[in-house]
Amino acid sequence: MDMSSDTDHEDVCGMSVAIDVVGGKWKLHLMWVLGAGPQRFGQIRRLLEGVSEKVLAENLRQLESSGVVHREVFPEIPPRVEYSLTPLGEELNVALRPLEAWGDKNRHELRGNLLASVS
Repeated sequence: MDMSSDTDHEDVCGMSVAIDVVGGKWKLHLMWVLGAGPQRFGQIRRLLEGVSEKVLAENLRQLESSGVVHREVFPEIPPRVEYSLTPLGEELNVALRPLEAWGDKNRHELRGNLLASVS
């Protein structure tokens, strides 16, 4: 009996799973911002210069549906909404720190390589 079709989803590389969660221009930045603690939508938008309201809302929704971001609505008038990392999101943020460190360490060399390849 061939069970490969039933287990194909389990054979996907862990890197692919992680990239599915944080891929795109803004999700890694959102993880970094929320790693500092709970934030309101307006605060996040100010910290992420250049992101539109629509794109930010969409990315937050996707991270929430992945289970790495929690959205909490406080019963106030007007309602206050805060976004924070879930325990799963905190664990992912820890896993992302070495990637950030690598980028910081190699920033100048990488920029030089990019500039050289364009000219």
